[in-house]
Amino acid sequence: MADTKYTFENEVFKDTYRHTTSHIMAQAVKRLYPEAKLAIGPAIEDGFYYDFDTETPLSPEDLEKIEAEMRRIIKEKLPIERFELERAEALELMRSRGEPYKAELIENLPPDASISFYRQGEFTDLCAGPHLDSTSRVKANALKLTSATGAYWRGDSSNKMLRRVYGTCFQSKDELDAHLMRIEEAKRRDHRKLGRELDLFATFDEGPGFPFFFPKGMILRNELIDFWRSEHRKAGYEEISTPIILSGELWHRSGHWDHYKDNMYFTNIDESDFVIKPMNCPGGMLAYKRRMWSYRELPVRTAELGLVHRHELSGTLHGLMRVRCFTQDDAHIYMTPEQLPGEISGVLDLIDRIYTVFGFEYKVELSTRPDDFMGEIRTWDIAEAALESALKAKGADYSVNPGDGAFYGPKIDFHLRDSIGRTWQCGTVQLDFQMPERFELEYTGADGEKHRPVMLHRAIFGSIERFIAILTEHCAGAFPLWLAPVQIAALPITDRAGEYARSVACALTDLGFRAETDPRNEKIGYKIREAQLRKIPYMLVFGDKETESGTLAVRSRAEGDLGAMTADEFIAKITAERGSRSV
Repeated sequence: MADTKYTFENEVFKDTYRHTTSHIMAQAVKRLYPEAKLAIGPAIEDGFYYDFDTETPLSPEDLEKIEAEMRRIIKEKLPIERFELERAEALELMRSRGEPYKAELIENLPPDASISFYRQGEFTDLCAGPHLDSTSRVKANALKLTSATGAYWRGDSSNKMLRRVYGTCFQSKDELDAHLMRIEEAKRRDHRKLGRELDLFATFDEGPGFPFFFPKGMILRNELIDFWRSEHRKAGYEEISTPIILSGELWHRSGHWDHYKDNMYFTNIDESDFVIKPMNCPGGMLAYKRRMWSYRELPVRTAELGLVHRHELSGTLHGLMRVRCFTQDDAHIYMTPEQLPGEISGVLDLIDRIYTVFGFEYKVELSTRPDDFMGEIRTWDIAEAALESALKAKGADYSVNPGDGAFYGPKIDFHLRDSIGRTWQCGTVQLDFQMPERFELEYTGADGEKHRPVMLHRAIFGSIERFIAILTEHCAGAFPLWLAPVQIAALPITDRAGEYARSVACALTDLGFRAETDPRNEKIGYKIREAQLRKIPYMLVFGDKETESGTLAVRSRAEGDLGAMTADEFIAKITAERGSRSV
């Protein structure tokens, strides 16, 4: 087996390499713009960034100058050295260099923290590391600064807006070129662009973070919802609906007020605090608590497509990916402890079945107890062991993400891989011993006594809006037949063929297909090109020949000209394709 210690297959090495490159970028910025103040510069999934406080924004021309200076620094082969200082010395060093953001970071470190720095040539930066041993280890021809944008210091809108420079780097130019090609492909697939072009959805300045869906977008959305409902009925779920606004007391009881209030919207009704719900769980718990359940009735599986609102910073909003209101496809399962392994297994099977329909591969991550957890460590240990045991029983390939669980329980997260290799966090399964305790949920056991149920929270799409964004980019807007807002375009070549085209379109509509006729006095080539741009799966071309013979000239979005078919042949083909939900 090849040694991957010093390749990007080793995640630790990749992060070290990219973190080192971010320091090279910071050194280049300080050389070119000595007045710039340093903030932070971590490695991220596809590269790195560094935040700077500069007097003016950085232009594309500035990025080119910074790149050129980075290459000079690499060629200088500067050794990278680590050293530590006591707190007072560290503060003095950063203040003497005019770096107030670094001084603030030092002041906020724990009293016993090790304060380390890295030095390369004239450049010194506060950093925990690690780093490569020389600037020469970075490939000068395999780095690229990709954009400059704004970012608030520490993500707080009350702080100063800084300049964030994004970049990426690889171990070879070929890898960099392939990555840049993926970026260009991602731009072509951007759901915001396709949403406008295909007239599906958009956001407006009058409602930042609050998406609008148009008629064709509603078809796509409703098809997804119909599919979701069908799969959940088959899996034994019953659907509920809970209010959008609930009392503040409820959110204190659930713990969300203490752990999540910065992301919540509030209102006042009858001189009392109310919350516009940021999640469906507390309402779901009230729905369970409406009556006493017997152990014979458990598990109780409830599902809800609930509209939730969360206060997101304006700088983080992004099309349908990051919004302020969205429909969460939640489900809550209440069960006896003995039923837990089977219910987790059933949820994992349902998630796999749904993702497979859309052609998504996925990776799985187990997130464990966070620092701000509720409840007792003993129950957390039981919950984490139960989720891990279920993953092992399925033979799942999973990684552990320490400390990233919800405040009320550990979780399994599902990261979908799209058609150009990007990953998106969507589904989640959360095991909760805390909420049933807080809400005093009960069932009557076989012994006639009252017991606490165990609770699973889970979502599969995550949110309808975000899943639509991911699916739009995955398919580049070319949705499979069963999801396509317009499935068939009837395109008459002449006015004489217009009546036949309309009759076929009406017949297809009567069979439940979404068909449109294009009666405009345009050349057929123009109509076909426009239907292709609208990404309509099938085009039927009607001329004198088809009108006389009663046949259809069929074109496929994916396969081109399919030749002549009878109406029955075409209907059989698209009925089978729609029924299979093929992607």
